[in-house]
Amino acid sequence: MQPRAIAELSTAERRAFFDRDSGVESAREDVREILPRVREEGDVAVRELSKEFDGVDVANIDVTAEAERAAEDVADDTLSAIRDAVENVRAFHERQRPDDWRETFEDRELGRRFRPIERVGVYVPGGTAAYPSSAIMGVVPAKVAGVEHVAVATPPAEEINPVTLAAIHEAGADAVYSVGGAQAIGALAYGTETVDAVQKVVGPGNPWVTAAKAEVRGEVEIDFLAGPSEVLVLADDTADPEFVAADLVAQAEHDPEASVVAVTDDAALAEAVVEAVEEQVGEREREELIREALDNDASGVLVARSMPEAVLFAEEYAAEHLSIQAENDEALLDRIDNAGSVFLGPYAPVAAGDYATGTNHVLPTGGGAKVHGGLSVDEFLRSSTVQRLDRDALADLSDTVTTLAEAEGLEAHAESVRVRLHDGENAGDASGDSTDGAGRAGDDS
Repeated sequence: MQPRAIAELSTAERRAFFDRDSGVESAREDVREILPRVREEGDVAVRELSKEFDGVDVANIDVTAEAERAAEDVADDTLSAIRDAVENVRAFHERQRPDDWRETFEDRELGRRFRPIERVGVYVPGGTAAYPSSAIMGVVPAKVAGVEHVAVATPPAEEINPVTLAAIHEAGADAVYSVGGAQAIGALAYGTETVDAVQKVVGPGNPWVTAAKAEVRGEVEIDFLAGPSEVLVLADDTADPEFVAADLVAQAEHDPEASVVAVTDDAALAEAVVEAVEEQVGEREREELIREALDNDASGVLVARSMPEAVLFAEEYAAEHLSIQAENDEALLDRIDNAGSVFLGPYAPVAAGDYATGTNHVLPTGGGAKVHGGLSVDEFLRSSTVQRLDRDALADLSDTVTTLAEAEGLEAHAESVRVRLHDGENAGDASGDSTDGAGRAGDDS
């Protein structure tokens, strides 16, 4: 890894930074074979696919009871950290809960009401690391939203990490299933003999998980398609190169396909960051994996001609995690709209948000921050609008409604208004006639 000038990047080099791939296409063919098996064969397919892809003979697909007991096998300090993280995430997400409202607009009573989805599935990855934090990030917002049944699917193992199981239970999950990969998404979407079907599936995973979410979308809802993790650090000459390097190395630790980028207008800082990265990598347990991520085409330390150029790069990049380590960090933040989660100042490492600040770490990647945000309480709610009109309010709207309805050729729409206002000056008599008619009908009977 060597510093490169943004102005000197080739078209191919720029494309590597901005066209980051979620991996869906590479896994789609496999997924299209897996999902029909799960739909048609249920638990049998889940067990066979777990043996084929995870190398595990799954005895019990439903491991809810094991999750309830998992705290017994977790160190006290770890369990305390899980509970602290759960409370912080809950407190932050409770601030996101919207209130029902009803207001008067002139003479129209209008409002909006919010209700939770009833059944949600949360995918908690396994793979190269255990992710109890992902359980917290997926389950807690759903429960805060009021979801009645939150099911978690996590990859099988000879012994599922008790820390992950404990986190799932502490977060409030109602059911836990030992199934991973595309088959987990299929089981949650379609249901099996053991797994109850859900209405929405959320959570990050490998390319097969992501591709499966893309395939089942339409039959169930999903949150979004997330690819490999990424960070962009925006730094000026006041930044500590050790801190910047530490954030790059930490993000690279996730995945060899992770994208880690630092952008600065100070060439000396860029050189210092590269040196610090090299020193720190050799001290990390996952050194080989980190080096793969640092060497991929979507990672690098870049030098801008000015801070405005650095900001423009950050805006186009639309990072999952954006760290701003600069003297005027608030001013820079005001100029950036596209970011999944922002970390301001030298003492806000991305790792703090990954685990404990309370914000959600399930975030859009690959530029997705340009169009949507991360996982939140909103993902687990649906809204309805409400309206009440009295006769005068309908009369005020009648010309607008009937004119537009007839312009669209929907004459019955217009008549549904007119019939309510017909002979308005005799509305009272019409009402009386209706009552009398009903009375006479009763007499006749």
